[in-house]
Order: sequence, then C-alpha cells, then structure tokens
Amino acid sequence: MDDFIAARSQMALSLGFHIIFSCIGMVMPFFMAVAHYYWLRTDNIVYKNVTKAWSKGVAIFFATGAVSGTVLSFELGLLWPEFMKHAGPIFGMPFSLEGTAFFIEAIALGFFLYGWDRFNKWFHWFTGVIVGVSGLASGILVVAANAWMNSPAGFDYVNGQYINIDPIEAMFNDAWFSQALHMTIAAFVATGFAVAGVHAFMILKGENVLFHTKSFKIAAIFGCVAAILQPLSGDISAKDVAIRQPAKLAAMEAHFHTEKSAPLIVGGIPDEENKKVDYAIKLPGFLSFLAHGDFESEVTGLDKIPEENQPPVAITHYAFQIMVGMGMAMMLVAVLYFIALWKKKNWLASPWLLKLFVAATPLGFIAVEAGWTVTEVGRQPWIIHNVMRTADAVTPMPGIAYSFYLFSAVYVSLALVVIFMLYRQIKMVGTLYDKPR
Repeated sequence: MDDFIAARSQMALSLGFHIIFSCIGMVMPFFMAVAHYYWLRTDNIVYKNVTKAWSKGVAIFFATGAVSGTVLSFELGLLWPEFMKHAGPIFGMPFSLEGTAFFIEAIALGFFLYGWDRFNKWFHWFTGVIVGVSGLASGILVVAANAWMNSPAGFDYVNGQYINIDPIEAMFNDAWFSQALHMTIAAFVATGFAVAGVHAFMILKGENVLFHTKSFKIAAIFGCVAAILQPLSGDISAKDVAIRQPAKLAAMEAHFHTEKSAPLIVGGIPDEENKKVDYAIKLPGFLSFLAHGDFESEVTGLDKIPEENQPPVAITHYAFQIMVGMGMAMMLVAVLYFIALWKKKNWLASPWLLKLFVAATPLGFIAVEAGWTVTEVGRQPWIIHNVMRTADAVTPMPGIAYSFYLFSAVYVSLALVVIFMLYRQIKMVGTLYDKPR
C-alpha cells in the first residue's frame, strides 16, 4: 500500500468510525430528554427507567466519540499538512466553535448524569436538553467545515497565495446549509431506526416488554418523521450540487453525456471505458428535474469535465444508489408505521411490523456511510474543490501504511469494547431500575 492510498484509507476509516458515534451523540440526548419529560409529566416510573438507561448509552457514545474525534483532529495535521497549512486559518472558526460546543456538552452531561435527586427536577431535565442542543451544534459546525471543502469561500486565491481571509464567510459558505440540513436529518433517521430496531428485537423476545415498548415508540417516531423529511433535504442538496459541483452529480448518476431531458438512472453498472451504464432503469427527464427543477433542462455530463478532474464514477455511483435505496426502504417502513398509528392500531403489536424495524436497524448508518462516501469521493481529485488537489496535500512522511494498520487495530478494538458495553447495558435493563408501580 503506497503512502497516498494509506493516508486516504486511514482518514476514511477514522471518519467512517467517528461519524456513527457523532450521529448518535447528536440525537440520543433528544430521545433521552423526551423520555425524561414524559416521566416528569406522568410520574410513570417506566419513563424514568428509559431515561436512565438511555443516559448511560449517551455517556458511552460521548466518550467514544470524544476519543475518535480527537484522533481525527491529530490526523488532519499528520496526514494532510499542506492542506492544514493553508486551510487552517480559513476554516478554523467552526472547529474552534465546535470545541466550545463540545465543552458545554461535557459539562451538561456531567450535570445530568450526577444530578438525579440533587437538582430541581426541571433544571435537571434542561441539562439533558443542553446535551442534545450542544451535540447538534457540534455536528453542524463540523459539517460546515466539510462544506467549505466542497464550496470554498472566504478568501482570494491569487498566485498560489490565500489572501483576504474572512472566516465568517468561509463558515457560512454556499454549501453549509444544504449539507448541515441533510446530515442532521440523516442522523435522526439512522439513530432513530437503530434504537427502535434494538427495542423491537427485545419486544419480540418478550423481555421487559413495557420498558421496550415505551422506548421503541419514542425512537420510532423520531426516526420515521426524519425518514419522511429526508427526501426533501436530499432534493435541496441535489440542486445545490448540480450548480456547484456538476462533476460530482455526473458521477453520482453515472451521467457520461451532457444532454437535455436527462434521465434519472436507478441501479445499473457503469462502464467507464465505453461511457455508458448497463442494466439501469432510466426515468426520462427526472435527472433534469432533480438538478434544476425542470424536465427539459440540460444536465452537464462527464464529457464536459476534463478527464483529470473527473471523480471515480463507479464508487460514487454505487454509494449514491445505496444511500438512496436505504433511504427509500426506511421511508416505506415509516409510512407503514404512521398508517399503524393513525388507522391500523392492531398493526402496532404485530410481529411483522416489529420485524421490519429489526431488519431496518442498520440501514440508516449504511446510508450515512454511503452518503459520506459520495461527498468525499465525489469531490476527488480535489481536497479543496477546484483549488487544491488531494495528492498535493498529503504528508511526505514515509511509513504511513504502518500507521493505517495500527489505527485499524485500535478502531476494531474500540468497536468491540463499545458493542460489549452496550450489550451488557441492554441485558441489565429490568434488573437495575425501579419496577413499575
């Protein structure tokens, strides 16, 4: 493995690992706060038990996310020194603010975990809300930094120099809103379905059914509402990408030839040598509508992009198809669940509906990983879009491959520890908490 591939692989591994814990850290505190609110309003001890159980999960993921996030911050400087040399002063503000949000989140989480029966009950609940709000802010700020890489702003690039730097303009670049919206909703979808799936599995096993039923409903509603909203944010993102990064859109859709009334491609195997897609379902005009809101509009194909500036088509296309496919599957489950809530109450206790949620448990995080693959691979060969190439930003230090193997082992070990801790926590439910009165 050469050093360039090793550096990219290590960064991909670190991001792929960290993003799961980031999503859960952004969303789980809101689940926890809702359960806590229900307990305060109803005095139903089950909701208190749910809150305490989820708070332990939040603490586990907070600690793991802190470790993996710290590693990422070091890797930016270690693996991409040329990038950080120039980009650091420009997009450093969202990272600084993210550190502040993380600091607030840590304090609020400490108050919440150790505040039971010590604080005013509503102040205690409010500290849990602050955990969620600050975690959400952290995620949005990091996404703003990534959006800057896709839509560089806040500086002038003259004769190889970065001048007239404006950190505020850099942070609120043209891509930050669409990316932050799409990522935030994706986090709610992924976490909602994952948590609901775990509780659905426990209901099917017949263990602590009341506890898991209350937990399932909160997580399922969050996840299903977000799944219904996600296509709207996806449409906003697609139209934004079509304007700023036509090469990325062309790679996402394996759209080789510029044309009007461009078809939307569903599935298919890209043939990059012959510039075509085999075995695809084509919906005439829908790509034009997706990109520009008009079935007749022209969509730029890869034939208008210099070959040296084209992203890897196959990886980007497959990742995009996986993301959309997972999203549509979860949206279907969400529609069925809302029908059950409003019209078919008898479905709610049906094993088939619970089994659907169990099957959907990993789909959200598969979609998140695929979506980030689209974002990062679809930007190649640029680390800063149309400004700096990835190959020009990598570290000159030899031996990065060994670092990749070491970090791979660390992440696998950390993942196993987290899985063990969560498994033990789930098994302890019903033995650690107060019994319903």
